[in-house]
Amino acid sequence: MGHRQGKLIFVVLGTVLLLLGIQPTVTWAQELDLTAKAAVLMEASSGAIIYDHNKDEPLPMASITKIMTMILAVEALERGEVKLDDLVTTSEYAHKMGGSQIWLEIGEQMTLKEMLYAIAIGSANDAAVAVAEYLKGSESAFVQEMNDRAKELGLTNTEFSNASGLPPKTLGMEGVEHHASAHDLAILSKRASELPLVMKMVSTHEYVMRPDTSRKPHLYTLNELLDRVLESGRRYGYPGLDGIKTGMTSEAGYCLASTAVRDGMRLIAVVLGNPTVEARKRDTIALLDYGFRMYEPLVIAKGGESLGEAAIPRGKEEKVSISAVEDLVVGIPRGKAEEITREILWREDLSAPLEKGEIVGELVVKRGGVELARAEVKTDLAVEKANMLQILIRMSKQLLRSIVPGL
Repeated sequence: MGHRQGKLIFVVLGTVLLLLGIQPTVTWAQELDLTAKAAVLMEASSGAIIYDHNKDEPLPMASITKIMTMILAVEALERGEVKLDDLVTTSEYAHKMGGSQIWLEIGEQMTLKEMLYAIAIGSANDAAVAVAEYLKGSESAFVQEMNDRAKELGLTNTEFSNASGLPPKTLGMEGVEHHASAHDLAILSKRASELPLVMKMVSTHEYVMRPDTSRKPHLYTLNELLDRVLESGRRYGYPGLDGIKTGMTSEAGYCLASTAVRDGMRLIAVVLGNPTVEARKRDTIALLDYGFRMYEPLVIAKGGESLGEAAIPRGKEEKVSISAVEDLVVGIPRGKAEEITREILWREDLSAPLEKGEIVGELVVKRGGVELARAEVKTDLAVEKANMLQILIRMSKQLLRSIVPGL
């Protein structure tokens, strides 16, 4: 059903209900006045789509491409394949990248950390290519990994041809595709939001490159909506917005993949093909405002707070207190808290002995049978293994209870 058609039905339905003296309680998705060619608003914990416009249309996405570049770099860091203080050497090819750059010289070396900050804040094309070459030996090999990872994430309308987001024809690659849908980029942004190092970098307002030399570009974020407090004490940007990536070329227009969090609820908004930077800003604000009106955070668990007790087979203590490893907050449509269910999926080999803080299962949250989110559950105390005498006494008590109910 189209948005305008849905809006019309709501108006007619509301009028009928009012004539009957019934207060309407159903709210249909409103038609937002957007100028973007495509847009998506997503609740991050579940991936639920709150609003969309041409969400599956493949479009050029410019430097939003670099979200994947950063994800692959940070995932390599997490696997221990590289380190942040590794030196990345600039090739002649990386040096020749146009557009946004930090003016890397041929043979110049910077740490992987510095290169990633240059990508996240300054949208540096030369740094993106240098990192791609460092990680996989060549940009073409890195692009293959980008496309493989896209498939793993379920990005069905995405095709990468380079690590920077420059138009293929600019790089002399005529007839080559480089595009993604707004929905795919929302999924990609969701993955980025799950990586603390990526979020730390994209939420940074400014960064000084080459601080010990005279050639030190002072990078400022290109994300005009990034939430920050200026030296004057005045708040700037959109409240709670902490990333992720801007993009702009004449072909792609003004694009932005953004995310904002309030009271533990994270939303992701993607706009592609805006005609101006101001239109990009207006569309993003309209999407996020709509999302925070329509959805509310529901605290499922607080990290470290008891969720109850778990029975521990062969434990010296029959039960142990358990808690979530971290806070678990899900975003749900307002007024739908009663539809949320919770269950714990226990570890199959759960048995004593157990260390304090050992993972024993996962807390799973569902709405209407559909999983929204999950969080690991741990023991609050250590559990020693029971000796044979303790096990025999426990078995005897259980036998007596079965013979004499209520004992």
